[in-house]
Amino acid sequence: MPSNIEIKAHVHDPADMENRVRAIADSGPQLILQDDTFFGCEDGRLKLRVFSESEGELIFYKRDDSSGPSESRYTRAATSEPDNMRVALANANGVIGRVVKRRILYLKGRTRVHLDDVYDLGHFLELEVVLADGESTESGIQEADELVNVLGINREDLIDVSYFDLLSAKLTAER
Repeated sequence: MPSNIEIKAHVHDPADMENRVRAIADSGPQLILQDDTFFGCEDGRLKLRVFSESEGELIFYKRDDSSGPSESRYTRAATSEPDNMRVALANANGVIGRVVKRRILYLKGRTRVHLDDVYDLGHFLELEVVLADGESTESGIQEADELVNVLGINREDLIDVSYFDLLSAKLTAER
């Protein structure tokens, strides 16, 4: 199963952070609109990510919640019928939530640098250091930590849960 090292952080000044990312990036920006529907899943997370009416991907992943770099193991399967896939999965597993975001993607070496504007939640930076098969997590963690330092991300801005978890907590608090 492929894996990567992930770090997420709150971003207080999106324009400033984008300037910092642009200064170190090898490529980008690429705008990606994502609509993620999460389904019931006993072990890990299962989501359908929709890019357009004819493009999406089903993603299963497992990741420990931690405020620093954490390993995420995942499996992805593309679909050209995301609406039909959503209906089938909703009927089989039930929908537990949705996350809609506007993502700007930059690449720095093998690291995907995402600047995310998450609907009803705010601005975030996410780093994904893609690991080679059999590579130790330590090298990816070291690379992620170096980028955190280069980008000037404050440790107190790191978050240890997913956007889905943040939105769920927000909705619970608003009730």
